[in-house]
Amino acid sequence: MSLLVVGSVAFDSLRTPYGEAKHILGGAATHFSVTASYFTPVKVVAVVGDDFGEEHLKVFHDRGIDTEGLERAPGKSFRWAAEYSGDMNEARTLDTQLNVFEQFSPKIPAAYRDCDYLFLANIHPKLQLDVRRQLPEARLVAMDTMNFWIKGTPEDLNATLASVHMVTINETEARMLAGCHNLRKAAQAVQKLGPNVVIVKRGEYGVISFHGNSIFSVPAYPLEDVHDPTGAGDSFAGGLMGHLAQTGDLSERNLRRAMVYGSVMASFAVEDFGLRRTARLTRPEIETRFREFKSLTHFDV
Repeated sequence: MSLLVVGSVAFDSLRTPYGEAKHILGGAATHFSVTASYFTPVKVVAVVGDDFGEEHLKVFHDRGIDTEGLERAPGKSFRWAAEYSGDMNEARTLDTQLNVFEQFSPKIPAAYRDCDYLFLANIHPKLQLDVRRQLPEARLVAMDTMNFWIKGTPEDLNATLASVHMVTINETEARMLAGCHNLRKAAQAVQKLGPNVVIVKRGEYGVISFHGNSIFSVPAYPLEDVHDPTGAGDSFAGGLMGHLAQTGDLSERNLRRAMVYGSVMASFAVEDFGLRRTARLTRPEIETRFREFKSLTHFDV
């Protein structure tokens, strides 16, 4: 079943203890769509500028991603520069240039409006809600957000949360949104705002889901080196939603499998800068690491 993502396509300049990469293709919609394409057909809605060339479009087309919804606007694409030092969980932003993304108003092609699965990547909650209303029959709608919207547009964010089935946020954002420190209580408070499934990303400590009254935790894959964590969260979401869309199974058991696939894809993403590792993956590599995740956590009662 087809999967639609709405979000940013950007050029990132990144510096980490493992090196530096300048003006590489990034953005939430990019990491999500390339990752999810290993599981299911993906459609993308985003905006890019005059600096987005055929070589960048080829990254999407090589993975069979539908780019009818990729709008071209005069000007430069969204650009972001950051560095990671000792704490690879936290980026220090050096420069943000919204450029054409500042006026982004998602335009959903008619051919996209029957998508069964929708991921609202991190954009203004008003825009997320507008997109959600254009796909009222979607089987599963998930969203991401950040502290900027939690602090600055709480009413808009709450309206969007009330319209979705699932939200993916990090620990700090969950506590900020709920107004309490205890993670379990915070997740319960977020569930009361609308989404039945709250998935909390915990960086090097993995991810934990709260699905109704059920709780499930997946560890992070124990890598020797993390070269670039930038796309980890969106790659996790791409693996998660990609597997759910591929199988069409929204059961608790399959959600748990999807979380492991999400963690698998995030673990690959951070092994190199940008999309360098994700774009050259094979499905056998994905399945091998999925089995490794199982061996990490499996035990007999």
